Amino acid sequence: MNKLCVLLILVTLGAPERALAAIGCTLSNPAADLKYLYPEMTTFKEELSEFPKLKNGAELFKALQDRLGSDLDAIYETYETPYTVYSVFKGQEKTGIVHGVNVRGKGGVIQVFLSLDPKTGEIRNFFFQRLESPAARELRGKEFRGQFTGLTLGDFYKHDYFAAVDPSSKADRVAAVRPPKLEAGGQPDYVASLRGIRKNLVLLDLFVYGRKFEPFYERAKQAAGKASAAKE
Repeated sequence: MNKLCVLLILVTLGAPERALAAIGCTLSNPAADLKYLYPEMTTFKEELSEFPKLKNGAELFKALQDRLGSDLDAIYETYETPYTVYSVFKGQEKTGIVHGVNVRGKGGVIQVFLSLDPKTGEIRNFFFQRLESPAARELRGKEFRGQFTGLTLGDFYKHDYFAAVDPSSKADRVAAVRPPKLEAGGQPDYVASLRGIRKNLVLLDLFVYGRKFEPFYERAKQAAGKASAAKE
């Protein structure tokens, strides 16, 4: 895959001398890249999603931070950041969803893309469009990336649930993912990559799947609250 990161300059109303940089992530060659992922593709559609233009956008933006479980990046995860969702079609049938995000890595921005089943939200493919890291070879390896095939956002929320109630549960599919052998210098980019996968899934649940996996989040949130209260 080639590299491309789109930089959109949004001028703040009432203060023309100031500008906020909202950095989105797009496929460098959508027609070729999507055809590679989906050889049966006949057409595709691009849709731009931006929190300021969505109904209850501020609420959804806060939901993103809550579901990531950490602070948002001041450059790559702003309220104005644009997100491009690619829908893949074979004739009239939608056969795939593709979406990418930027996350901050040790050596610079990491661009994490997922292709998903349009009905179930399961990961079909996970790949990097941009990855400058001492661990790039290991993280790009098919053996590591293939472990995420079939996972959904629900599995990540279940991971949070099991972390609170039964950390050793064999039903935790995310805990079963084994990282590649990495030098210490590559560990931050492994963590950033996992964040990119989760962030990708959360955004698509908000933009495409109608918050389909929300019950799993609520269950995990309640379990974490009970576990925290029990320790006090």
